[in-house]
Amino acid sequence: MYFSNFDSNADFEKWATIEVTDFDKVPDEMETFTLIGGLYAVFMHKGDVSTAPKTFQYIFATWLPSSDYILDNRPHFEILGEKYKNNDPTSEEEIWIPIHLKK
Repeated sequence: MYFSNFDSNADFEKWATIEVTDFDKVPDEMETFTLIGGLYAVFMHKGDVSTAPKTFQYIFATWLPSSDYILDNRPHFEILGEKYKNNDPTSEEEIWIPIHLKK
């Protein structure tokens, strides 16, 4: 699994998406993406993008190993809401990590 040995310098694929009610009016030059539901751990990252590796390091090296959860093989995503300000130290974004209970 990609995030089992988290490396903040590793390459990965990112999508920019927006929620729609159906795929009937999606422009031809765009692709659709369906996010599969399930349990997620949600973290708030505060600060500009340069501090994000510390947040991800905490999630994958500290929180996850000491929790009752393991990663689920589903997409991870971030929500850049009203408080998101690109490269601003006061920026805030939600980080959603797919998890399920350890067996």
